[in-house]
Order: sequence, then C-alpha cells, then structure tokens
Amino acid sequence: MPKKTDRLTVLPAGLLPLLSQPQLETYYGVSDWTVLQWIKQGMPVRPFVGRQKRFDLTEVEAWMAEQDPEFIASDEAAPQLVAASA
Repeated sequence: MPKKTDRLTVLPAGLLPLLSQPQLETYYGVSDWTVLQWIKQGMPVRPFVGRQKRFDLTEVEAWMAEQDPEFIASDEAAPQLVAASA
C-alpha cells in the first residue's frame, strides 16, 4: 500500500485548486480569526457545498496586494501547492 506522501502530484501549470479556510490559514500562517476578519473586509470568497467557503488563491493574492502594496514587494517565496491523486 503506497504512503499518502507517494500519492501527491504536482498540479499542471496554471492550475490552482480552491483552498479551504484551514488551508488558507496554513498558507499564510494566520489564525482562523484573522481569515474571518479578512472576509469581513472584503476578501473574495467562493461559496461551496453547505456553509463552507473556498478561496481562489490568485484572487486572494490580488486582494491582498490591493490592501497592502508591500505584499507584492516582499521577497518571501510562497509555499508550493500539490494535489493528491486519487
């Protein structure tokens, strides 16, 4: 039986998944409270099944850049996203 880490595959170029709130929190290294405050301030959210929310990382990064111009100027590398294959 392969390990879970063996099932991770790199996404095709230009394809990014919609992130859940916990994934977005991990991506930015912030708390759930911070993400909820960002949503109240107008961060783009995609409705999902039930009461869940999903976030398009490209839209969120564009929104962050509008809110904080220093966001674009930062030299920090964003973590690489991978998707698990079924």
